[in-house]
Amino acid sequence: MIPPDRSAASAAEDVLVVGAGAAGLACARDLLTAGLSVRVREASDAVGGRMRTLRRGGFLLDRGFQVFNTSYPQVKRRLRLRELRLRPFTPGALVHTDRGLVRFADPTRRPRDAAGTLTGRVFSPRDLLALGLLTARDTVGPVAALKRAPDRTTRTALAEAGLSEEVVETFLRPFLSGVFLEDELETSSRFFHLVWRSMFRGTLCLPSAGIGAVPEQLAAALPPGTVRLESPVETLPEAAAGGARAVVVATGPADARRLLPDLTVPDTRTVTTYYHATPGPDDSPLREPTLVVDARRRLLNTCVVSEVNPACAPPGRALVATSVRGPDSPGREAELRDVLSEVYARDASGWETVDVCTVPGALPAMPPPRPLSRTTRTGDGRTYVCGDHRATGSLQGALASGARAAREVLADLRAGTGGPA
Repeated sequence: MIPPDRSAASAAEDVLVVGAGAAGLACARDLLTAGLSVRVREASDAVGGRMRTLRRGGFLLDRGFQVFNTSYPQVKRRLRLRELRLRPFTPGALVHTDRGLVRFADPTRRPRDAAGTLTGRVFSPRDLLALGLLTARDTVGPVAALKRAPDRTTRTALAEAGLSEEVVETFLRPFLSGVFLEDELETSSRFFHLVWRSMFRGTLCLPSAGIGAVPEQLAAALPPGTVRLESPVETLPEAAAGGARAVVVATGPADARRLLPDLTVPDTRTVTTYYHATPGPDDSPLREPTLVVDARRRLLNTCVVSEVNPACAPPGRALVATSVRGPDSPGREAELRDVLSEVYARDASGWETVDVCTVPGALPAMPPPRPLSRTTRTGDGRTYVCGDHRATGSLQGALASGARAAREVLADLRAGTGGPA
């Protein structure tokens, strides 16, 4: 990566990529591998888009709470996982209910933790069988079958699987709300089944240096000088003035729509994450690396992130990350502290506020029918658009969309068309 060049423009490249998030970096890498010259322009001062990590007061803070899934095919293809020094979460989650915290565990990985589930104290035998059959089908069966299945809402899919309303409302709806950033279970059932498969086939974890280490590794694989930071693109005519044969818009949906006014983009979900630090060395409210959700859905999820990754907090401190739907608003944090005091059975009123991070457009909305991938061609002959909003709302979706953009650019340039008519 290099800083912005305030001098005259350099020689024209074959492809200009606008945006150095995961999709743009994947697209650039594939185009470079195919022998094209590529320049990536990024408006911010670092790569990553929504995947950024900052240091503040000795704390390591991701831009909104995020998790990393090791099972994504694009992740396996592009990233050196060992170098990320991944720190795993406990498989499953703790659900705050009227009975206190109840463990929702994966019996295939943590059989002792799953005792309550397996003995019927959490799920009835009928629900346990239904969930087991759903999980086995999604995990072991061919992924192509999941992609071809009729697309309904997740709520409909869970009902058709035979799960009771009680289990859905008490466990699955609160848990999946934190995955989809919506709490009506209106997300595409195809996407739900793929996410469910990925959770049981992989490990949810955090890189030791924060989630920003992921795009930084992707960027480090590019030749020096490929990415130009602090180089915003205001209009596509300005971007194309350098003479590139193709332009790939690899931004979020809002900026993509700004650059391409006729582009259809999905609605998006906004999330706010509150980072709190406990005051003393022995004040961690939960001494395990486990996600906690609330059966009443007053929050999306919360966890003591320093239990997952000790590097997130200075010695003797605990860092708690709690995410809620929508933007921050007056009085919301005070209400959240009351909820956290109840969830953790620990007074949260004296916790230090380290940061409040709102991420507009954190995920695209994905109601059915939802195509799992769509063309990146825009129809103007030389402009393409990629990102998770063109595929699925995940790192896998962003990387796969970037890869598709590269394939379509290459096909068009090699055919001599420069794109579709």
